[in-house]
Amino acid sequence: MTDGAAIREPSFRDSVNLMFNRAVALMDLSPGLEEKIRVCNATYTVRFGVRLRGQIHTFTGYRSVHSEHMEPVKGGIRFATNVNQDEVEALAALMTFKCALVETPFGGSKGGLCIDPRAWEEHELEQITRRFAYELAKRDLINPSQNVPAPDMGTGEREMAWIADQYRRMNTTDINANACVTGKPLHAGGIAGRVEATGRGVQYALREFFRHPEDVAMARLSGKLDGKSVIVQGLGNVGFHAASFLRGEDGAKITGIIERDGALYDEDGLDVDAVRAWIDKHGGVSGFPDATYSKDGSAVLESPCDILIPAALEGVINLNNVTRIQAKLIIEAANGPITAGADEYLRKQGVVVIPDMYANAGGVTVSYFEWVKNLSHIRFGRMQRRQEEARHQLVVDELERLDHYLGDAWSMSPNFKTKYLRGADELELVRSGLDDTMRTAYQSMREVWHAREDVTDLRVAAYLVSIDRVASSYRAMGL
Repeated sequence: MTDGAAIREPSFRDSVNLMFNRAVALMDLSPGLEEKIRVCNATYTVRFGVRLRGQIHTFTGYRSVHSEHMEPVKGGIRFATNVNQDEVEALAALMTFKCALVETPFGGSKGGLCIDPRAWEEHELEQITRRFAYELAKRDLINPSQNVPAPDMGTGEREMAWIADQYRRMNTTDINANACVTGKPLHAGGIAGRVEATGRGVQYALREFFRHPEDVAMARLSGKLDGKSVIVQGLGNVGFHAASFLRGEDGAKITGIIERDGALYDEDGLDVDAVRAWIDKHGGVSGFPDATYSKDGSAVLESPCDILIPAALEGVINLNNVTRIQAKLIIEAANGPITAGADEYLRKQGVVVIPDMYANAGGVTVSYFEWVKNLSHIRFGRMQRRQEEARHQLVVDELERLDHYLGDAWSMSPNFKTKYLRGADELELVRSGLDDTMRTAYQSMREVWHAREDVTDLRVAAYLVSIDRVASSYRAMGL
C-alpha cells in the first residue's frame, strides 16, 4: 500500500455484499433464503421535468426497496450529484439490516435525487422536491403503510415538510397522511429530538461500549469517555451533534475536525459550537482563529487519537490511507465510511470498529417514534406527565415532613425536589427510548462477538444478528 497510484477496490455496493457474504458464511441458511435476503426487491428510476428559469430541466431520481419482510419500508432520501442506482440499492440493504438490528419494525429502502441542492433557489428546490414526491407517491413509494422516507445527505426538515404536504394534497382523506414521511419540523408533525437523533445515537453507542471494560481493553483503551481524544470527520448534522454531546456531557476532547476545505487541530480540545458557528458564517473552517488549520484534511484524519468518528461520506477510510490511520477505536457515524479492504486491514491490526448499521441507527430509531406518534395522533407524555408529577409530589411532601421533623439531623439534597418533581416530556421520553434501543442492540452484538470464536469483530456480529432476524421474519411469512 503505497502513496503512489490509487489502489482499486470494491465499490460501496460490493463492500456491502462482501460484508454480507462474510456473515452468511458463518450461518446455516438455505441458499434460496440467503439469496432472497441478499437481493433488492425493486428499484424505481424516475426521470421528470420541471419548468425552471424559462426552460424544462430533467432530473433523475431513485427509490429502492431492499426487503419487505416488514412493512412499511424505511429509508432516507438524499440529494447529491453522485447519487446512482448502485449506491441507493446498497444503502437500502444497509437499512434492512439496521432496522432489524435495532428492532424497529421496518423493511429497508432508500431514495436519491441527482441534484446539487445549492445550485437552486429555495422556491425552485421546492418545485423539484414536490414533483419528485408526486412521482413516488403515485406509485405508493411514499405511503404511511408501505414506504416512509426520511432526511439524508442534502435534505432536512424543510424537504420532509414539502413531501408530507404533497402527499396530503394527493390523499386528502388519509387520516394518517402525516406518517408518510419522518424527520418533519416539530410544528408540522415532527418529534422532539429528531434533528439530533443520529448524533445522540453515536453518543449513546459510545457510552454503552465504555460500560464494558472487556470491550474497551480490546480497543487498547481504558477508563471512561472522560478525557478521551476524538477526531470528527464531517461537522454536518450528525458529526456536530455527536461531537457537541461527547464534549459537553461526557468530557471527551474534540482534538480534530475535518471539513471540505481543510481541518482544524488542537490537542487541548476544540470548541465544537464555536467551530460550527464559524462554518455557518464563513462556509468552511479556514480562518478559524483558535486552532491549527491544515489545508490537507487527511493529515488530521491520520493523526493519533483515541476515537475517530467518520461522519460524512462513504469510503473515506480506504486502502490508500488505512495504513496511516492511528485511531484505536473507530465509530462509523456515516454510512460505509470504511471500505471492505480497509476494514479487513483494521481488523488485523486490532482496531475496534463500531459499525455503521449500529452506530448511526439513532436516526431511524427516532423516526420510528415519530411514525408511531403520527399514527397515534398524540404527542408522547401528554397523557401521563402531570399524573407523574402529582405522584412525585406525594413523595416530596412526605420527605419535606421528615425534613421538618428531623431538623438539622437530615435534609433533602439541593435541587432534588425540582429534578424529582418534573414529569418526563416528549424530548426526555425520546432520549430514553433511544438510549434503551442503543444499549439493547449493542448487547445483542457483543453477545455474539464474545460467544463465538469465528466472530472476530462487531461488524460481522451485527450482520449475524440482523440477518438472523430478517430470516426469522421470512420463515414466519411462510417463505
